[in-house]
Amino acid sequence: MSLADRLFIDMCTDILENGFSTEGEKVRPKWEDGSYAYTIKQFGVVNRYDLTKEFPAMTLRRTAIKSCIDELLWIWQKKSNNVHDLNSKIWDSWADEDGSIGKAYGYQMAVKHTYKEGMMDQVDRVIYDLKNNPYSRRIMTNIYCFQDLHEMNLYPCAYSMTFNVTKRNDGKMYLNGILNQRSQDILAANNWNVCQYAVLIHMLAQVCGMEAGELVHVIADAHIYDRHIPIIKELITRPTYDAPTFWMNPEIKDFYQFTVDDFRLDNYVTGPKVEHIPVAV
Repeated sequence: MSLADRLFIDMCTDILENGFSTEGEKVRPKWEDGSYAYTIKQFGVVNRYDLTKEFPAMTLRRTAIKSCIDELLWIWQKKSNNVHDLNSKIWDSWADEDGSIGKAYGYQMAVKHTYKEGMMDQVDRVIYDLKNNPYSRRIMTNIYCFQDLHEMNLYPCAYSMTFNVTKRNDGKMYLNGILNQRSQDILAANNWNVCQYAVLIHMLAQVCGMEAGELVHVIADAHIYDRHIPIIKELITRPTYDAPTFWMNPEIKDFYQFTVDDFRLDNYVTGPKVEHIPVAV
């Protein structure tokens, strides 16, 4: 069993057995038929993934690694807020007639800010500091921009990354990251986001001459939607397998040169796909 499977099973079991229901309360999301989408949830879930030991792709079902990396590059590399730059339809429900999701996600990453070193956006600032000030405790991104929230078609869920570098006993520098998430649909998005930000740490570590260290995932509102409960109950009883082997093109030294073809998961054995997951909007 992979660590990602163990953490996922334990998290889901805790939510199902000890979580709090929002049924009957005033909630925003609705199902396609117009009925309210209630959840059972836990507050303040924290999962830790040691990327030196394994890549955290769950094996209970397959995580579409190419698609989740494509979304990661859309936000962090292309810095786009237009679904026409994305090779999937996962954001279509929040896009306007021109394909824009408003001043969200990639838009915020592209905004340049003034530093004593000059004008830089958040991604370039992270790379600059990792290369020049690796032991800084100020290396972070935040796309929850209050002045622009009214122009976002969806408020950011995964909104902040904090990076921290440690030198271990082997003398190597390891890049660690904390992903802060205000809200997460556990069935639809949990391992998707975990894999994305594990990849991001691997990417940044490689281009900055470091090793990938630890990913800490902090979820303020970790929830399972009411119509997802039977799917989750079946999912966490499935057989599990060993974690896959992560490969990333070692020749890429420029963050902006990575493509989805520079990554793969080898020996990735999983359970069957979960079909027709209802999505609340």
